[in-house]
Amino acid sequence: MMQTAEKYQAALNATAVLVQEFPFLKASAVTISKPEYEAALELVEYLIDHDDENPLIHVLADKIEAYENAAPEFAQWNASLAGLPKAVAMLGVIMDQHHLNQSDFKEEIGGKSLVSMIMKGERKLTLDHMRNLSRRFGIPVASFID
Repeated sequence: MMQTAEKYQAALNATAVLVQEFPFLKASAVTISKPEYEAALELVEYLIDHDDENPLIHVLADKIEAYENAAPEFAQWNASLAGLPKAVAMLGVIMDQHHLNQSDFKEEIGGKSLVSMIMKGERKLTLDHMRNLSRRFGIPVASFID
């Protein structure tokens, strides 16, 4: 078994290799550039496809979120989501990211008219809807709860 100091050194070495390959992983890199943002998205997608429990996903998600919160290209989108209930905003994000429309949620929510009413704030997502969406898209149910 490795001694504690050897384990720590192995962690430092592994981190140095990662940062050399992906400079945007540096702790000091609070903001990242658009090319780094795009590289981070690609890496997250790869990790999710090959090791969806990898702790690096959370580090990358923080960098991606910081970029999306600050980049002018996302300002209008962020403003449109800011005033919405969390469930509606999350459903909108899912639709946008997966290129879906209101007809694509028959199994999780129901018909297009129900999804439309939810998006307009006339109805709310039920806990069953949230669970179904959580299963389909691999996100926590809590993502839909204010």
